Amino acid sequence: MKKTDLIIMDLRQFLTCLSLCTAFALSKPTEKKDRVHHEPQLSDKVHNDAQSFDYDHDAFLGAEEAKTFDQLTPEESKERLGMIVDKIDADKDGFVTEGELKSRIKHAQKKYIYDNVENQWQEFDLNQDGLISWDEYRNVTYGTYLDDPDPDDGFNYKQMMVRDERRFKMADKDGDLIATKEEFTAFLHPEEYDYMKDIVVQETMEDIDKNADGFIDLEEYIGDMYSHDGNADEPEWVKTEREQFVEFRDKNRDGKMDKEETKDWILPSDYDHAEAEARHLVYESDQNKDGKLTKEEIVDKYDLFVGSQATDFGEALVRHDEF
Repeated sequence: MKKTDLIIMDLRQFLTCLSLCTAFALSKPTEKKDRVHHEPQLSDKVHNDAQSFDYDHDAFLGAEEAKTFDQLTPEESKERLGMIVDKIDADKDGFVTEGELKSRIKHAQKKYIYDNVENQWQEFDLNQDGLISWDEYRNVTYGTYLDDPDPDDGFNYKQMMVRDERRFKMADKDGDLIATKEEFTAFLHPEEYDYMKDIVVQETMEDIDKNADGFIDLEEYIGDMYSHDGNADEPEWVKTEREQFVEFRDKNRDGKMDKEETKDWILPSDYDHAEAEARHLVYESDQNKDGKLTKEEIVDKYDLFVGSQATDFGEALVRHDEF
């Protein structure tokens, strides 16, 4: 097999794994698939400002970047924080609002997604113009597969390509079939973008709706999660899912889920942790209580936003005293 074929195969497999709606890890018949997308926690640390600001640091910076501040002097931390504040102030009016803080927090928490897109970018941007056209994506992803009417791996690549093109067009806001980095991110990770949620729902329904009637009935719902595989007795969690479908998923009690019911299931309206944290940061730092922060107010309260050698050493002393 040629090296280019191997690259294409690897990309196809990788992108398939990335898709929320078309791929799952191989599972045993008794293991549950989960199509529900929940917003991740901002930090695995306890949010207790009386003990430390570690949770706030992870939320504001992302856990990995937060660690890098712990090695800086307070002066260095303040300087780097000031540069971050300049970027957060999107409209350059000299103030940071709750909305701008929320956007920063969400971006920090999604860093792994942006890193993933960055790592793939050069593979698809064939002409190195800083954009990815549909033709570039199609040629790299599918390549010679479209010339083979009966591929050995059993995938219907023409059908997959049609589905990818539909999603690409949805992500491409200006309709020129050329994706910016943000549009390409929306294409690869549609569950992260509000304007892509309809396509997430549509793809999910197409996967589960085996009789193609435009709805998901109880047996289709269960069949997507569980295969009897010759077993007469269902695990307890399957029985629970049957009850969940009847009691909660099928809201209008017509025996099936429509588009809105499916959306409520796979894209629930979770508690907005980023919004709550943004509100908390403003409340704690807003010295004149005008509902927004200046750069000076943020830097004055720098230890709430970022760590440093001083805060790291202080927390170590607290832990030592506790022992």
